[in-house]
Amino acid sequence: MKKQYNLKTYNFNLPKKLIAQQPLQPADTCRLLVLDKKTPQITDDNFLNLTDYLQKGDVLVFNNSKVIPARLIGQKQTGGKVEILLLKQINTNTWECLVGNLPIKKQVDAQLNFTKTLQSKIIKRDKDTAQIKFNLSGQKLMREIFTIGQMPTPPYIKRLAQQNEYQTFFANDKKLGSVAAPTAGLHFTSRMFKKLQQKSVQIEFITLHVGLGTFAPIKETNITKHQIHEEYFELDKATAQRLNQAKKENRRIIAVGTTSVRVLETCSSENNSPKLKPQSKLTKIYIYPGYEFKFVDSIITNFHLPQSSLILLVSAFAGTEFIKKAYQHAIKEKYRFYSFGDVMLIK
Repeated sequence: MKKQYNLKTYNFNLPKKLIAQQPLQPADTCRLLVLDKKTPQITDDNFLNLTDYLQKGDVLVFNNSKVIPARLIGQKQTGGKVEILLLKQINTNTWECLVGNLPIKKQVDAQLNFTKTLQSKIIKRDKDTAQIKFNLSGQKLMREIFTIGQMPTPPYIKRLAQQNEYQTFFANDKKLGSVAAPTAGLHFTSRMFKKLQQKSVQIEFITLHVGLGTFAPIKETNITKHQIHEEYFELDKATAQRLNQAKKENRRIIAVGTTSVRVLETCSSENNSPKLKPQSKLTKIYIYPGYEFKFVDSIITNFHLPQSSLILLVSAFAGTEFIKKAYQHAIKEKYRFYSFGDVMLIK
């Protein structure tokens, strides 16, 4: 097995004190680590200076998916506490969920009560998940979820995040579906968008509903044997046409976040050419070292967990050794890591 395919290659030790527990206020005051993979050179800067590294005509592609406060605390019929995590919507009143604190053999037909208004029943049980049918549906169900739900922050964040902290400011109310935030977008503010517009940078939006698999560690020693999680995405015709035109004009396509990368590379890889095909479906594209990028020219991204599919993606883009060097530098310089941490520009 080649070294770059060995999972241990993508491990690193991170001091716990560098794991950011809350976002900076304002969010755009974080630090920026710039990686020039052609040189290769590493530059320390501030995120507010991002436009210094951009030029007129560059295209930034954002994920406008909105995070659901997917963690619901309720009661079993016995009165004991139960916690569920919404994963994927099956229909207007049924969700695939993780269910804690309830024996598997008792889960089917179990009643779970959350408020006087919201009750549910488990109608199907799989190995790791359950399908839960609620007594409310559609917008009524969503309103109740947003009233009582908690944001599904990852386990390394030891505090309860407020809904506005774990949501991009440009999240589209019509694009509900993520159970984890597209975190690279959290750094952007209306102030930064204004700076981008002043620089004549083009802003585009795609949608990918982020699933919990994003944070899942890879368990295969040989990374090529890992099965990537599926995530639903949408790329509409008009956006694809504008992006294709920009690519044709040799303007840089800069993906904000690994979720945007996955959409753009999914939609271009089917054609095996740097031309996007608009579509709405599930993607399970798995990007690891050896992958040849077809559409993305640059990436804005957070610092990622060791041995995760996300660190494999950025290693594929910038080179494994360069990413290892950059992470060592970031640790030495005390950058803030993970969802609420600082940000990288890889160009």
